[in-house]
Amino acid sequence: MRPHARDRVVLASVIFVTLLAQVLLYPGIADLVEALGATTDLDASMWFLAAEFAAFICFAGVWGAVSDRFSRRVPFIALGALGGATGYLILVALPVFGEVTFGHVLAVRVFQGAATIGAFSLAITMLMDLDGGHGRNMGAAGIAIGSGTALGSPIGGQLSLLGPLVPLLAAAACFLLLLPLLALVRDRAPPSNRPGFRRVVADTLGTPSLGLPFAFGFVDRLTAGFMALVGVFYFREIFDLDPGQTGLMLLLFFGPFALLQYPFGRVSDRIGRFIPVVGGSACYGGSILIVGLTPTLETTAVSMLIVGIFGAMVSPATMALVTDLADDTRRGSAMAGFNVFGSLGFLTGILLGGTIAGSFGFLTAFALIGSMEILIAVAAIPFFRRLSLPGPTSVTG
Repeated sequence: MRPHARDRVVLASVIFVTLLAQVLLYPGIADLVEALGATTDLDASMWFLAAEFAAFICFAGVWGAVSDRFSRRVPFIALGALGGATGYLILVALPVFGEVTFGHVLAVRVFQGAATIGAFSLAITMLMDLDGGHGRNMGAAGIAIGSGTALGSPIGGQLSLLGPLVPLLAAAACFLLLLPLLALVRDRAPPSNRPGFRRVVADTLGTPSLGLPFAFGFVDRLTAGFMALVGVFYFREIFDLDPGQTGLMLLLFFGPFALLQYPFGRVSDRIGRFIPVVGGSACYGGSILIVGLTPTLETTAVSMLIVGIFGAMVSPATMALVTDLADDTRRGSAMAGFNVFGSLGFLTGILLGGTIAGSFGFLTAFALIGSMEILIAVAAIPFFRRLSLPGPTSVTG
């Protein structure tokens, strides 16, 4: 295998494992937090997930700055993977100590999240450092993200049936298995520093139109965070599903969401971004609302499948819109800003969805989140029509 192809496979494996380990915990999250000492289900699960994403937001830039400072990536990816495995193993060991509180659990979760975002973010950065075509390298990242997310739900559900802490052990094992592979990767970090957070803010303010895809990215990821928490509890409480069955329900969303992004991305290149982003978002929000209204498990399953399809329509077109609008020399900082807004959205979806569902019920939560996606689609129409987009990416397609 050629060095570039080998490095691409290894780096995609890091991305795959990070998403797989993350999603392994979702189907059995209620049993997991109970085993870790929580006294409530929904609230504790909400904060357990939120702690990881708060660490993602705070430490992604730190890892990037450090790797740029030393012009090295591989040692820091290895350190992040080792730290992530250590964090998962500490969580497994915590129930042995009788006086440990759930606050200690959240502190370890922050440490684990701070470590794993280093491995994840720098693996994507190394793919950007590779030659062979930006599209091909980012395609490898997209496949890894989609497949890790799609497989994590059913596998995690089955592992949860063996014991609530088993997914944590599996996540740690995955990261440890990565470490020998990283020795095969050549470090290609450039000597010059990359733009920092101030540059991201400056570029965003200098290109106001980027606010449009950033807003869609925020709300789209908000819905994903909502489904990761509230969707799990909805399936388990309303339809009395076990973790294994809950994982299969999540697969109905994550499966098409992963598999259809590439073909929908190509469609957006042909017909333009307006229909996939605006029309897709409206349909996506409507399908989320329908999930909360469907009376039977069978109709809910079909609705979840539809949610995944429309989600796959929106996601690649929104990221492509960032590229369309950003200056050629500032695409890296523009995409960094998009990812920051996306992570904030996921965290908001966990906190907002958990709070609304706990206080006002599942139907209100689904209605609110679905309506937000519809409203941003409607509100964006006049702004979208003012954009000057090149070639086939125009509003009219």
